[in-house]
Amino acid sequence: MPAKTRPTECCTTAEPPVALTASREEQVVQVLRALADPTRLRIVRLLAAQHAPLCACDVVDHVGLSQPTVSHHMKALTQSGLVIATRQGVWMYYALDRTGIAAVQEVLGRLGAPATAAPPPRVASARTRSV
Repeated sequence: MPAKTRPTECCTTAEPPVALTASREEQVVQVLRALADPTRLRIVRLLAAQHAPLCACDVVDHVGLSQPTVSHHMKALTQSGLVIATRQGVWMYYALDRTGIAAVQEVLGRLGAPATAAPPPRVASARTRSV
């Protein structure tokens, strides 16, 4: 079947979103997956409130989970680029990675923005009806 031509008075052409590279898109997906877990979100919020890296034992006390479970969550947050982990002797210290947070904020801030300037809104004709 031949393709139908699109009537110009019917609708506008969809605007493309702001372009993301495949690696940047994967980074954003990994971060959103990490933050989708309530425990990880609480941990990120806890780390964001600190002025210095926080010992793993303090994270364990705050979230009320076992150390191995917190370690699992911290690994996911570190791999997503949201948290920096440093070892001092036998202790792990965690801090929010401000660069990782800024990169995600930048992408999310442009989430609803079209790649080009938006055309002026169409004026509804007398035949337009709400459903």
